Amino acid sequence: MDKLEKDILALIAEDSRLTAKKISAMLALDEKTVAEKISSMEQSGVIVKYTAITNTDSLDEESVEALIEVKVTPQRGHGFDMIANEIASHEEVKNLYLMSGAYDLAVIVQGKSLRNVSRFVSEKISTFDTVISTATHFILKKYKVEGAVMYKSGTPDRISVQA
Repeated sequence: MDKLEKDILALIAEDSRLTAKKISAMLALDEKTVAEKISSMEQSGVIVKYTAITNTDSLDEESVEALIEVKVTPQRGHGFDMIANEIASHEEVKNLYLMSGAYDLAVIVQGKSLRNVSRFVSEKISTFDTVISTATHFILKKYKVEGAVMYKSGTPDRISVQA
């Protein structure tokens, strides 16, 4: 990856709404060159997806997110990839990472309720033969996501964690 691609990628990572025209102006380059670089990075898989970060506390819809620690037995010839692909195939899974340390996979899931997420863990993830154990941590509040601070006005309001 050359310096120009890195510069373009940094700008897009900061604001995915930037057009090739705006990026070319920011970098003092030809718009066609920037558009070609972006297209090339999309086709090669460097740029996978453009997305928006939403503050779910501001939405009327109820949803629950959880981080699930998963310990698995790696499979011969496949390592962690086969079980990771199986887990990733579920719609509830938003992010999935191979980790070092006390557990193997970190799975971020989203569901409509605590019960929905709990069922997903007990009926889908825990049923795989290679899964040794899971630990579920419900996300109560997000303060910063992908570098974006979720609460702009000073100190965020405290939330009640009582049932």
